[in-house]
Amino acid sequence: MTRQKKAGPTPASPAKPTMRDVSRLAGVSTMTVSRVLADPSLVALDTRERVMRAVEQLGYVPDLVAGSLSSRRTNFVGLILPTLTNSNFADTAQGLAEALGASYQLLIGYTLYRGGEEERLVRSLLARRPQALVIAGTLHTASTRRMLLNADIPVVEIWDHPDAPLDKAVGFSNFEAGRAAARHLLSLGLRRLAAIGSEADGDVRDARGEARLQGFSAALREAGVEDGTILRHGAAPVSYGHGAAAMSLLLREWPDVEGVFAVSDSSAFGALMECRRRGVEVPGQVSIMGFGDFEVGRECEPAISTIRVDAKGIGARAGELLRALFEGAGAGANALDLGIEVVPRGTTALRVAGRQLET
Repeated sequence: MTRQKKAGPTPASPAKPTMRDVSRLAGVSTMTVSRVLADPSLVALDTRERVMRAVEQLGYVPDLVAGSLSSRRTNFVGLILPTLTNSNFADTAQGLAEALGASYQLLIGYTLYRGGEEERLVRSLLARRPQALVIAGTLHTASTRRMLLNADIPVVEIWDHPDAPLDKAVGFSNFEAGRAAARHLLSLGLRRLAAIGSEADGDVRDARGEARLQGFSAALREAGVEDGTILRHGAAPVSYGHGAAAMSLLLREWPDVEGVFAVSDSSAFGALMECRRRGVEVPGQVSIMGFGDFEVGRECEPAISTIRVDAKGIGARAGELLRALFEGAGAGANALDLGIEVVPRGTTALRVAGRQLET
């Protein structure tokens, strides 16, 4: 398990920008700003553009409930995830909801790993005055960062462990997860190693998967092993089909590969199925390792070796942290590292005298 790092104090948040700030920067009245935000068609194009540039520059978010909610408490928490099809993210949402309890409701959005979509969701959620925002990941557009820093509510970044979170963070080091996977494969006597993940495609990027690939490469360099093959194929989110296609490419280009790490168990399962279709024995000829400890990896044959993370626990700890903040209690460290665990199963094996033996 990785060890929790002691985080420093959270820096003071800047003053939240107002509609008057936008009107001054754009050189128009607050009424004009209100019209642009409510119905842009009522305002001339050049004026609309000036107002929206000011909104973007300031990170301003309109308050849709200010006129109707005097207490300013909406009792909902916004949760932004990369996808709703990943069972680990579903577990995180469940853990968060259970920890918050019946007094708070979750409003969930998903980005499909698009930075621009995350920005749109943050703006939309903040306009409805949530009690807090919980966001998977720490890589945000400049505009999203400004909005979050100006929000004046708790913001919890999850599924990563940044050195300097925007506010609070609950997760683990994806870099260390990739490093742990490489070290496990190396410990089995494997040396011709590869890793498969997705490639950046415009606005679509799996930053956490990329960190796992970088950790994998770092461990090989530390061990004095050639950097291996890092295959970035297709766009996020990865899937069974992604793993199968990537494994097909890998076996064609490097047929004597001994061990493969996939950044998700979904890809690892697809890679395993591709090996079966080609008559490549796993782990007899090639060992395969995944990440996430998905149910499909536990139940397939052979079961997939993986890096386990406490997906539900990430949500639960984020919810506990928020409840403490809502109730005026101290929330502890700014960044909580819940660690990782290597789980060896049937798809990885020792290599002895040119062949692999099941562990």
